[in-house]
Amino acid sequence: MKVFTKICIGASVVLGGFAGNLLSHPQEAWAQHYPERTIEVVTHSGAGGGTDVTTRMMMLRGRRELHTDMVVVNRPGKGGAAALAYMMSQAADGHTLLTFTSGHATAIALGLSDVGVGDLRAIARGTDDPQILMARCGAFDDGAALIAAQQTDSLTYGVTQLRGVDEVTAKLFAQRSNSTMPQLLVYSGGATLAQAVVDGAVQVAVLNYGEAGAQLEGGSLCPLIVLAEDRMSQLPNIPTGQELGVDLALSTVRGFAVHRDTPDDVVAQLEEALLTAMRHPLYQGYLTSVGLDETSVAGADIWGEQITAMVAEMQQSFEELK
Repeated sequence: MKVFTKICIGASVVLGGFAGNLLSHPQEAWAQHYPERTIEVVTHSGAGGGTDVTTRMMMLRGRRELHTDMVVVNRPGKGGAAALAYMMSQAADGHTLLTFTSGHATAIALGLSDVGVGDLRAIARGTDDPQILMARCGAFDDGAALIAAQQTDSLTYGVTQLRGVDEVTAKLFAQRSNSTMPQLLVYSGGATLAQAVVDGAVQVAVLNYGEAGAQLEGGSLCPLIVLAEDRMSQLPNIPTGQELGVDLALSTVRGFAVHRDTPDDVVAQLEEALLTAMRHPLYQGYLTSVGLDETSVAGADIWGEQITAMVAEMQQSFEELK
């Protein structure tokens, strides 16, 4: 605000009463000058992963809508806490966005970050990617057979992260289906894990649709249970956990947020630009390619409620699994 005040004071010498009008509507004036430079979009994951790709796909049209360049700034570490800290250290002027994911919700829930839900302001959601339990085709007849098998024996589950949504998915599914807790094996990424299931290294994988696209299309990997409120349009014949009597719905979610003190008009401009960008056929084509549809994209109200709910659910889940 100091810079803005100096601009207005200088303008008053030349423009007289017009400067007073600017001072009486500071947020409107701020928005008129936004954006003033390149916008950073902070992620906590490496290049090529789902978070990185989602961010870059948004940016393809986002930079056009905002009429400025956008760049990815990678801040890995502490399960997303490093990215949260970096974003909060920058000016609250809309030139720094965070790609918020389930990983950040976990970091907040576990107390790994000094940043809380109240420090963030939601902009828009980009993906809502349900967790899917998959197995090598032929290993289980269907989802009900998988549940029956793990109620008798401890199965080997493959995940891509511990202390996050994948571990919570595997353990809560076992707990809520009155099953034996699984043995977890951690893999470096979804593609590696998908192949490990096909090769027989693990019995069940916690994956998203897009992570196993090649194996699904090739018929070597079969989805058994979708952990969502409704069936996926790409997998209409695969039941949800709730249909099989397991009350569990979890997703890998990615969206965008800013510092809580970002001016209202800048937030509104960002939301409009990002929603327009992600409703463009280019981004919608990306969603289709990873098994999602247009319902993944949502505005600030829905996304903000989901961020709050995610953190609360993670906190409850970790308490439940103690």
